[in-house]
Amino acid sequence: MNSVAIVTGASQGIGRSTAIRLARDFSAIAVAARDGSALKEVADTVKTVGAEPLVLDLDLSKVESAEALVKTTLDRFGRIDALLNIAGAVPQIDLFEMTEEQWRAGMELKLHGARRVTILAWEALKKSKGSVVFMSGSAALDPKPAFAAVAATKQFPEEARISRYGRPEEIADLLAFMVSPAARWMTVAPSEWTEVK
Repeated sequence: MNSVAIVTGASQGIGRSTAIRLARDFSAIAVAARDGSALKEVADTVKTVGAEPLVLDLDLSKVESAEALVKTTLDRFGRIDALLNIAGAVPQIDLFEMTEEQWRAGMELKLHGARRVTILAWEALKKSKGSVVFMSGSAALDPKPAFAAVAATKQFPEEARISRYGRPEEIADLLAFMVSPAARWMTVAPSEWTEVK
C-alpha cells in the first residue's frame, strides 16, 4: 500500500467530500463516523474514484474507538500517511441552555476524540513522514450565545475575513493540498504548525 489516509467524520459534509477528494491522491482511505449506512455510500464512491476504502463505523467520543480506528487501519494497510480530524458536530444551543451532557459529548468527540486518535497514530505518522489536520472554525470570533459550545471546542485564534462560507468540496480541495507533498514546507503560524519528525 503506497499511501493511506484516515478521515474522521466522513459520513457527511466536509468529511465526506474530503474522503472522496483524497481518493484521487491516496491508495487507501479509512473512513470513520457514527453512521455506518452513510459510510458505505462514501466507501463505494471512494472505490469508484480509485482508492481502497475501509469503513469504520464507530463513535470517537468513546475512548476505545480511537484505538480501534488506528489499530484496524494499521492491521489492514500497515501504514498511515495522513490523519484528518474532521468529526465533531457541536449543537448550536444557547450557553445557558446547554446541559452538562451536551458539553461533555461535544468535548469528547471534537477535542478528545481527535487528541486520542492523533496520539495513537503518531508513531505511524512519524514513520511515513505524514500529516495531521485538525478541523477548526471561526465560531470563536462570533460572540453569539448559541455559538458558545462551538467556539469552545473549535477554537480558531487567527483573525479571519470571511466573505462567504466554503462548500464542502472546496474545503476538501484545500485539505487535500495540506496533506500533499506540495505543502510539506507550508507554514500556517509557527505556534500552530507542527511537522511530524
